[in-house]
Amino acid sequence: MAINFQGLSVLSFILILLGFGVLIMAARSFKEHSTTINPIKIETASSLVVSGIFNYSRNPMYLGMALILIGLSLKFNPIGGLIFTALFIVFITRFQIKPEEKAMQKIFGEEFVNYKNKVRRWL
Repeated sequence: MAINFQGLSVLSFILILLGFGVLIMAARSFKEHSTTINPIKIETASSLVVSGIFNYSRNPMYLGMALILIGLSLKFNPIGGLIFTALFIVFITRFQIKPEEKAMQKIFGEEFVNYKNKVRRWL
């Protein structure tokens, strides 16, 4: 059963909106907890955010980006875009998320370990 182009466009739009929504919720959570949103300066994190969208994903900012990429892929280039999105997920996990997790464990210790055991990395 093939999805028609209009259905694909609607799904694309929904995923893009969902991705931006996830990004906004994550940014608000960081702001509410007065901690850094900058993934380059993770050592400046002042609190471990585990509420809101962070109850469902340890990395909602990257999840939002992936949803936007999937949405754009479905609209403009499904095969190439989905391959690119898969590469994005592998790259960001290896070179950004895993180093962030090491830093968070160093900063927050057992609190981060408990959170990590309870909430999945992506979804």
